[in-house]
Amino acid sequence: MLNILLPLIGTVIDRVVPDKAGAAKAKQEIERSLVDNANKLNLAQIEVNKTEASHANIFVSGWRPAIGWSCAFGFFWLFIGYPIADWILHLNGVEQDLPKINADVLMELTFGMLGMASLRTYEKLKGITK
Repeated sequence: MLNILLPLIGTVIDRVVPDKAGAAKAKQEIERSLVDNANKLNLAQIEVNKTEASHANIFVSGWRPAIGWSCAFGFFWLFIGYPIADWILHLNGVEQDLPKINADVLMELTFGMLGMASLRTYEKLKGITK
């Protein structure tokens, strides 16, 4: 979302603030404020995660591990299980279509679970990567 907001805000600031140095400073302050707010939201989510993880009820504390293990199994099948099973079937002359996993969805879910979804945005905002 920051990738969408920053260019729009930058365009508005360029039109409203005639001084280029002032506009650049305003953009930096807004960017810093947005990143700080995103970090505060992430810290709040971490606290919620801690509370959920310590809950005695398996349906509250167990959903993250269940999705995590599902992702781990999905990666195992995608990169190890499927190729080996397909190879063994091929060696035995069996032409059978094995179930396939949509790698894009699996990656998106796993990165979301690991909290890496906004990492790329943060790196781009800080100028670490291009």
